[in-house]
Amino acid sequence: MSKVYSAIMGLVVGDALGVPVEFQQRDTFKITDMIGYGTYRQPAGTWSDDSSLTLATMESISRLGKIDLSDIMQNFYKWLHKAEFTPFQNVFDYGMTTYNAILHYVQGEAPENCGGKEIMDNGNGALMRILPLAFIPHSDDDIYKVAGLTHAHEISQRACYLYLLVAKYILEGKDFRMIFEKKDIWKKEYSRVCEIKYLKREDIKSSGYVVDTLEAAFWCLYHTDNYSDCVLKAVNLGDDTDTVAAVAGGLAGLLYSCDSDKGIPDKWISQIPRKEWIKELCNEFENKFKQKNSYKWYNEFLNKFKKI
Repeated sequence: MSKVYSAIMGLVVGDALGVPVEFQQRDTFKITDMIGYGTYRQPAGTWSDDSSLTLATMESISRLGKIDLSDIMQNFYKWLHKAEFTPFQNVFDYGMTTYNAILHYVQGEAPENCGGKEIMDNGNGALMRILPLAFIPHSDDDIYKVAGLTHAHEISQRACYLYLLVAKYILEGKDFRMIFEKKDIWKKEYSRVCEIKYLKREDIKSSGYVVDTLEAAFWCLYHTDNYSDCVLKAVNLGDDTDTVAAVAGGLAGLLYSCDSDKGIPDKWISQIPRKEWIKELCNEFENKFKQKNSYKWYNEFLNKFKKI
């Protein structure tokens, strides 16, 4: 199975596992399988804004063959106001920073000026949708601009930058755990990532703050050896369950794929609404870039991280 599909389906399944228990306090529940209803009264397998905005980003890039900020924002508008890129033509979950950015776009603001720039605008709404950029040639500026469509503060943008670095390590077949030992990369708000190996469950926060989300996702990936355990560990942290599991699940799907015993279980994929459309979109996206995407630009991309 393709790496694009494995990663994106990994994100979607993680999202769906977390939706029913979003905002519930840690250790007040125990998720071991895909369930329905709960927080939003949605059927089992229902995915939320994490997946919707990821797929909306993918669709734009795939259709145009490039990153176009205005077109991506137009897709975000279609999601919020027309319920496109949703499992059941129903938008039931969104963050206010994302909502406000789309509102600014509708009011005529240039897309690069729509995202929230204040310290309080550091939710995880950009991190949760940035994964498609891992599969296309891009610059560090591209990451910051795509993240900045909704979340333009440097903390959120850096989270996206670092998340894609780990994805690149996995794509290159490298041991992703080694990247967490590079202290020159994990600075400022993200310095605790260097201690992921030693952090206990009680040390991990799973809130909607982007730093917490990224740490939690990395912690779940580091301390498990298969997709199922990774995303279930993420969901059972509580709080922002769908996004933490989506962010962790994207990397776990990429790492373990859909084809191996350690990969995404078929029983979970089978419950995902519009799974055939998601697969088709992933195939179109991959075919669009398979000639361009040789990863020869990887070393230059990696070197740019040193300035963080």
